[in-house]
Amino acid sequence: MKFLLQRIAFYLFTAWAAITINFFIPRLIPGDPVTSLINKFQGQMSTEAIDSLYVLFGLDKDASVWSQYVDYWGQVFRGDLGLSFTFFPTPVSDILGQSLPWTIALVGITTFASFVIGTGLGVLAGWRRGSWLDGLLPVTTFLSSIPYFWLGLIAITLLAGQGSFFPSSGGYEPGLVPSWNSEFIGSAVQHSLLPAVTILISSVSGWILSMRNMMVTVASEDYITVAHAKGLSERRVMVSYAARNALLPNVSGFALSLGFIVGGTLLVEIVFSYPGIGYNLFQAVGAKDYPLMQGVFLVITISVLVANLIADIAYLLLDPRTRKEG
Repeated sequence: MKFLLQRIAFYLFTAWAAITINFFIPRLIPGDPVTSLINKFQGQMSTEAIDSLYVLFGLDKDASVWSQYVDYWGQVFRGDLGLSFTFFPTPVSDILGQSLPWTIALVGITTFASFVIGTGLGVLAGWRRGSWLDGLLPVTTFLSSIPYFWLGLIAITLLAGQGSFFPSSGGYEPGLVPSWNSEFIGSAVQHSLLPAVTILISSVSGWILSMRNMMVTVASEDYITVAHAKGLSERRVMVSYAARNALLPNVSGFALSLGFIVGGTLLVEIVFSYPGIGYNLFQAVGAKDYPLMQGVFLVITISVLVANLIADIAYLLLDPRTRKEG
């Protein structure tokens, strides 16, 4: 319990530091976000309107930095992340609320599926060294070295195009209104197939390789020999003794993967013009949309911290030594 409380305190401190850094980002960049917005409208704004924008975006020159900082924390707690320049005057929270489900549905499902499939195949490959499955390691190593977006470009070139079942871009067929009906859901699934397959192929190979290597290391431990000497079944030794201990390092990797779900496949969403949060970040950078960039960075940071906290809890459940230390 002490271990868990220490980790929670650490993550709370890290969250405070991340939000503080996020507050200073637009204030450290040369110029300021309001100037960029004024340039977007070609300077056709009155002095009163410009002063109102400074107040609106929390950059009031008459207010101290401390008061702006306190106001920013109040906005974060209220879920108010400001207004987007790219989609002005739409609030950043609304934009993120629309794009997050797309990214979570695509990357969340593929990340979980790749972890389960890759870990399972890695356990078998490491436990049964020399089998045909173990012989596929060179292929998995090659696939794990290929970036998501490169596989995406290859998939578009070979499988997408005129008359193809696989769309090359977008999240659903143009003209459809997002809703929970069969036509829209079918279109969304169809548009997600190619990006999902590219993510799955590239990421599952890494899980196979890492889990296989850990299984080989664990298989030579003394407690595995003792388990065999007790007459336990091969399956029980593999799952309950070898795989359970070999899985621990992969838990951290999986937690980081969960944390980066919201922005880790930025290039995949760009390649497929998929309406997720990564594509929003790409648009924000191109338009110098500081409030949207801040919002995306904040969501990614919180996601990573929450995912790592989940990993620590998983460690407590999987590793008795951690509980004894706590």
